[in-house]
Amino acid sequence: MEFFTYFYEDEIERFFYRRPQLFNKYTHRELLSYGLGATLYMPATRPNIHQEILSKKHEGLTSLVIDLEDAVGDNEVFKAEELLIKELLKLFSELNKGFLSFGDLPLMFIRIRSLEQFKRVTGQLGQATSLLTGVVLPKFSAENGEELLETVRQVHTGEHPFYAMPILETANVIRKETRMEELMKIKQLLDQYKEHILNVRIGATDFCGLYGIRRSADTTVYEIAVLRDCISDIINVFQRFDSPYVVSGPVWEYFSTKNRMLKPQLRQTPFRERYGDEGLKWRAKLIDENVDGLIREILMDIANGLTGKTIIHPSHIKIVQALNIVSYEEYVDASNIVKAATGEIGVMKSMFANKMNEIKPHYYWAKKILLKSQLYGVLHEEFTNIDLIKKEVYV
Repeated sequence: MEFFTYFYEDEIERFFYRRPQLFNKYTHRELLSYGLGATLYMPATRPNIHQEILSKKHEGLTSLVIDLEDAVGDNEVFKAEELLIKELLKLFSELNKGFLSFGDLPLMFIRIRSLEQFKRVTGQLGQATSLLTGVVLPKFSAENGEELLETVRQVHTGEHPFYAMPILETANVIRKETRMEELMKIKQLLDQYKEHILNVRIGATDFCGLYGIRRSADTTVYEIAVLRDCISDIINVFQRFDSPYVVSGPVWEYFSTKNRMLKPQLRQTPFRERYGDEGLKWRAKLIDENVDGLIREILMDIANGLTGKTIIHPSHIKIVQALNIVSYEEYVDASNIVKAATGEIGVMKSMFANKMNEIKPHYYWAKKILLKSQLYGVLHEEFTNIDLIKKEVYV
């Protein structure tokens, strides 16, 4: 599995200075934690999931969550469990017949409602649990987390690693008076199970729901004041350099829109300078498809140190991946900073003559960029994210 599989080989060579590397669930955890990319959620009640995976229906898909929680009605939980188990057993049978290998699978997770459901589903799956990269733990808290993580540790084996992705979305996290105490308790708990934590996710929809807020397609999570403050504290606690976790961008829940009130959020200049009149037409198409808000939110995610994003529509896959790619300038700066971290110098001018690279302050950033570059690749200097987003992908 790798990013940008919807590009032809000659396009990969033309666009990429350093091509994306292959990865799968067996890749080392530290690197794999950057490999979720656009994580597509689908309800466990969806029929023929195994066929969609077998046929690689969703171009470029690298991670998938089959949801037994909020995407499933309370009255259809057991039906959803039965269907999930049936679909995964079918997929496991196809794997045993040699129609695909573990390396062909996207990173697959199930999102569970409770510890009891987690044990019940993995028990019925048996060996087919090895298809999964791990489990998503919604409404994760310091109070309920230890038993869940201990069960993850028991499912994990040397032959088939199994990871947890806790979602921070409870009232104790969003409420200011309880937030920092809860976040620090969760952080201390995760540190005890760090080798089993793939990344930390943010439940923006649940947070908003606690305040009766639903953001529009014109509004990013960073413009909802109560949400922005909470995300800031999550980043503060979980991305500290001394014991960091990869934190993923919250879900973008729109895939179409009606007439809009606010002006588009994509500037004309990058499109016009890159592609002329054709670029302006393509910009208009992106705006009509209502992805300008998504693009803006992803750029804000990245500016705040988040990697990857939860999505609910496959048309968002290429946008998340394209915006998370490492630019040539970032890669060269990061490489030079890491090489220079010998204690001989403290600062140097970027070879692009537009900034100063300070070795100690920028070292942690540089290490993250080099990890991302292994999976997402590095663009040639003359290309930008726009060139990758422009690629037509069948959905």
